[in-house]
Amino acid sequence: MNTLLVDTSIIHAPNIQPDIPARDVAAAAGESLDELRAAGDRGRAVTAMAAGASAIVKKLHREGRLDGIIGLGGSGGTTVVTSAMHELPIGVPKVMVSTLACGDTSRLVAGRDIVMMYPIVDIAGLNSLFTRVVGNAAGAIVGMVNKSTAPVSESEKPVVGASQFGVTTPCVDVARKRLEEEGIEVLPFHSAGTGGRSLEALAANKALDGVLDVTVSEIVDDLLGGIHSAGPTRLQAAGQAGIPQVVSVGALDVCDFGPMDTVPEKYRSRTLYRHNANVTVMRTNAEENRALGKRLCEKLNQAHGPVHLYLPLKGISGIDAPGKPFFDPDTDGVLFATIRDNLKRDVVTLHERDLHINDPEFALEMAERLIGLLNV
Repeated sequence: MNTLLVDTSIIHAPNIQPDIPARDVAAAAGESLDELRAAGDRGRAVTAMAAGASAIVKKLHREGRLDGIIGLGGSGGTTVVTSAMHELPIGVPKVMVSTLACGDTSRLVAGRDIVMMYPIVDIAGLNSLFTRVVGNAAGAIVGMVNKSTAPVSESEKPVVGASQFGVTTPCVDVARKRLEEEGIEVLPFHSAGTGGRSLEALAANKALDGVLDVTVSEIVDDLLGGIHSAGPTRLQAAGQAGIPQVVSVGALDVCDFGPMDTVPEKYRSRTLYRHNANVTVMRTNAEENRALGKRLCEKLNQAHGPVHLYLPLKGISGIDAPGKPFFDPDTDGVLFATIRDNLKRDVVTLHERDLHINDPEFALEMAERLIGLLNV
């Protein structure tokens, strides 16, 4: 197996003979390596080398010279290498040996299929433990490359990404079965932050032919500080890529926190529901629904492809129904009114239905709409 070493360091290492030197990496970002060294600005250097490495990795893959990628680093090196990994399609093997691997890696992985390995000790010279871990990482990438299949984007079936949560799963289950009857492969994503990031990453790579975005609750957590945010760019990648979208407002009544004692003090007097021992959910109020409606419209209004937005007027989640703890038609009404007022009808087609989001009829209509957009 051939290897290609890309040097993303700033400090001169005379004993290393890379295939692509650091000077070329800096140049790929429009920077001078000498100037980066002279400036002594670590933040600027990391940003530049991350951009350069990303450009080089993308080019190597496009030219058919890259079948897998492995990196090693602390916080700076991990930022540089994972940024480059983000440029590769899902399915291309990616292994990152990082001292950050035991912490919160959500922003580093960012919904991609990156394997993070913790080196146990810091990266400061060779020792028996470190070399064993790095050897395992090398074996992992070799095995992955030897057994790697084609990227997801090359599937022969039309591929659709669908977002779901426990409170919207009945809807997605019905829609998924209908889509599968037409030979469409449905990739379900759990709207718990990581799921939304993965959905966005696949859409950005144009590895999806369509999106059934039933559950957009991650924008609630991003707005209010919940634990399941997928970041500020959620609901944007498919539109930017021109991918057909059928969207609903599933679980915009829900903001997620950890166990009850972790709910921020400012929310303790709100309507709270213990979903399980590890998750407490808070009912969004009218003011928040107004903000969420505007945010949803801002994102969908920028789409370059067809978008259909469905509003279930009788409830937007499994716990927003008569007799359920989050049932609040007036607050839902604020959300719906805000959407009506802010949606660009020349970009997004609005459908309002006197149904609950988990009614089979609602799910089937969204599925049929997406089938029509995919022309299958």
